[in-house]
Amino acid sequence: MKTIAIIPARFGSSRFPGKPLALILGKPLIQWVYEQALKVKDLDGVWVATDDARIKECVESFGGRALMTREDHPSGSDRLAEAAGLLNLAPEDIVINIQGDQPVFPPDLISQLSAVLARDPGVVMVTPVKRLSDPAAAANPNTVKVVFDRAGRALYFSRSPLPFWRDGGHPSYYRHIGIYAYRVQFLKEFVHLSVGRWEAAEKLEQLRGLEHGFPIHIVETDGDTREVDSPDDARQVEEFLRRP
Repeated sequence: MKTIAIIPARFGSSRFPGKPLALILGKPLIQWVYEQALKVKDLDGVWVATDDARIKECVESFGGRALMTREDHPSGSDRLAEAAGLLNLAPEDIVINIQGDQPVFPPDLISQLSAVLARDPGVVMVTPVKRLSDPAAAANPNTVKVVFDRAGRALYFSRSPLPFWRDGGHPSYYRHIGIYAYRVQFLKEFVHLSVGRWEAAEKLEQLRGLEHGFPIHIVETDGDTREVDSPDDARQVEEFLRRP
């Protein structure tokens, strides 16, 4: 059984066109993500799956490996499914979906995700969360919240503050981190599932799995993560990376 990290990276972005090639402290964003993925122990390979030759050339220029995939994929998971096919991965292999705009994440978190799949054949999909105590951040629709059961299986993901703390007090939330681990067999099945009502409403593809009855297991982390969705985010990441 192999464990492969695949980083989906597309050039087009409504808020930040050309984002994977944006420079962070003089280095392309996609290079930061790729080099962070290389720090993960026990991976059998790291690949970028892209729809743009400029991104592929950039990755290869710093010694990385990249695959050209179709331009019409509606989601990163669809792009990963095509990449898994191009790499001839076996159904039981594990694919880690590391977002192409995530230059900062704990490498050991990736190992924790794949370990859940490796030890339990009944698990098909795993994703991380981090505790969030700032109500203002929880109210931000770009921050996805999740609630889960006592066995660590997701109940729902939402852009709204979740749960609603009726009696006030000291509310806490869990922020979803957009990294996923799947078995290849499930990944290829997932991308052929129909879009459900809640996914269409929230525009969160992980809800598709829940709506079709597939459990999504949760791993909690307290490590730092940073995503780049806008030029302002890029500046904030630069400030973070400059810290001693």
